[in-house]
Amino acid sequence: MTAADLILMADRIHTLLPGPQPTAIAVADGVITAVGDRADVRDWRGPGTELIELGAATITPGLVDGHAHPVMGLSMTRGVDLSQVRTRDELKKTLRAAAGPAGEWLEGFGLDPNAFEGAPVTHAPLVEALGPDVPVFLVLFDAHSALVSPRALEIAGITGPREFASGASVVCDPAGRPTGHLLELEAAMVVHEMLPADDPCDRRARLRDLMNRMAASGLTSANAMDFGLDSLELFRDLEADGDLPLTWRCAPFVMPGDGLEQCVEQQRLSGRRWRVEGAKFMIDGTIDGGTAWLDEPDTHGESTACFWPDPAEYAAAAGHLAGHGIPIVTHAIGDAGIRYVLDTLAGLPRPRVPHRVEHLETMPSELVARFAELDVTASMQPTHCTHYTRADHTDNWSRRLGKKRADRAFRARDLRDQGARLALGSDWPIASFDPRGIMAAARLRRPAGAPEVEPILPDQALTARMALEGYTTQAAAAAGRTDVGRIAPGFRADLSAFALDPLTAGPDEFAESAVPLTVVDGTVAHRS
Repeated sequence: MTAADLILMADRIHTLLPGPQPTAIAVADGVITAVGDRADVRDWRGPGTELIELGAATITPGLVDGHAHPVMGLSMTRGVDLSQVRTRDELKKTLRAAAGPAGEWLEGFGLDPNAFEGAPVTHAPLVEALGPDVPVFLVLFDAHSALVSPRALEIAGITGPREFASGASVVCDPAGRPTGHLLELEAAMVVHEMLPADDPCDRRARLRDLMNRMAASGLTSANAMDFGLDSLELFRDLEADGDLPLTWRCAPFVMPGDGLEQCVEQQRLSGRRWRVEGAKFMIDGTIDGGTAWLDEPDTHGESTACFWPDPAEYAAAAGHLAGHGIPIVTHAIGDAGIRYVLDTLAGLPRPRVPHRVEHLETMPSELVARFAELDVTASMQPTHCTHYTRADHTDNWSRRLGKKRADRAFRARDLRDQGARLALGSDWPIASFDPRGIMAAARLRRPAGAPEVEPILPDQALTARMALEGYTTQAAAAAGRTDVGRIAPGFRADLSAFALDPLTAGPDEFAESAVPLTVVDGTVAHRS
């Protein structure tokens, strides 16, 4: 056997395969070459071998975030963090404190519509806090809508309703005057394009820092659900300076009206630790914004339409790309949207990498069973449920749906029990990327570290093993990979180490577990 480059030792190693539990792993050229006991180490080592003894720690296969927006997230997290704002008064106070010199743009992100306390989402509190002359651009927490001030509307030339190729819209009052609420990306971008540009060096530094922090949380890989803006330049520039701290699979957006050949050409792009593989669609928007696609309208009479003005154009575009062997990834939140996507995927060729559906917020039981039948990956983000909805249905999301539909939501356990492949993730920057807290939330059905919060639909809780599988074996299957997601000779050496055992520690405790080591392609990407 070739001498190992790296040997890891720990009291517990979860291989996620049948058989005895080893305490040592040998790695050479980025591949696991042997697993065994500490006594075997003397047979594996050579003069250049690095030995790392982790003691009472637990090693697992490397964790994979199923859904993140690393580059879009840089643009969506500029300015003041509003994620902790809970009332209109808090919003006004926070904006006043963050305001700069006269005429300067004020940006913010993470604003929860529940902060409007049941009132419509309009620019009224912005005007009350800052007056009418400050240009303000705030990204709401779902990143599918923005709230802007009258001055921002004026700068962008928005004076009334507009038509867009997608289901985006400028919300207006009965007199046709814009309220400041911009629904979906196309509408928000009209104002976003007026904002001061980011410094490219700053964007590179922020993206490198983001990846370092992700690796420090135990992530070894992630799925980027976009590949636009300056993604190509950023990934190439960062990799020119050294290996990325984790690997990325990127799926470019396909929007209504887009040409498809660019997406086909992008599939050829790759680097040492990133590649383009997939096409990201949206069939609807969000329940909070009234842009989801539901079988029946929400309690505001909204969420009745597809994001694509003609749904058949989505089906045709997905079919064209699937015909090129490209896996189709579709954001689908409402029951009507999920049904249409599954009906579409049922008639498409099945590529090596399975098609997948993202989010899956509310759906009846007959749709749950179809994921396993069609071999379609279900990709979910547990903290969307635990951080933005409430068990008593007093939140905006639940009020819009009504009890019946809110009670058949975020059905992670039902999907697993029906045999579906379930990948877990964060949707960063919509929620924290930290997999420890996400796995805890998947088990608790409430935020980690908040035992006073009533669990939301606790029957949908995952077991500890299911939660770990959602980041490892299920994530590997979702990517069509047979060389990652487990620990055995011949598998890629993507490994995560935790001070606490994710299978036996309490979920609240595991959410705070230290991460002593993260290994990507056999190289230490993080060491505490």
